[in-house]
Amino acid sequence: MTVKCCDQAEDRLLRFAVIIARSGGKWVFCKHRERDTLEIPGGRREPGEDIGWTAVQELREETGAKNFSIRSICAYAVVREREESFGMLYYADIRSFSPELHSEIEQVFLLETLPEDWTYPDIQPALLREAARRGVL
Repeated sequence: MTVKCCDQAEDRLLRFAVIIARSGGKWVFCKHRERDTLEIPGGRREPGEDIGWTAVQELREETGAKNFSIRSICAYAVVREREESFGMLYYADIRSFSPELHSEIEQVFLLETLPEDWTYPDIQPALLREAARRGVL
C-alpha cells in the first residue's frame, strides 16, 4: 500500500475528506467507540455532496468543532494492489468546541505530540508528512 499526493484530482473520484486539525497549538485526534486507537478526523463523502462540505460536516461531527477555519491542502490516493481510493486533505484551526459529541466518536483528544497508536498507521502519518512538506504544519 502507498499514499500518493497531488495538487488535485477529478471531483468524481474524491470519496474521503481527512482533516488535520489543531486547537490552541495542540493536535486534535478522535477515538472511535469501537477502536482503541486514535485517528485524524475525517469521513466518507455522501453521494452528491461537495467534498468541502464533507470536510466541514465530518470535522463538526467527529470533534464537536464550532468555531473554526478550514482549507484544502491537496488530493491524495491510497493505492492497494491495483485499486486506488481518492480523497482530499484539509487543515483546520479549531477555536471552540461543542460540549457534546453526536457521532460514533467516543472522545476527542488534544495532544502536544502525535500519537503512537494510529487507526490508519499507513495512511494518516503519510498525510501529515505531506502537509508538513507543503508548509502547512
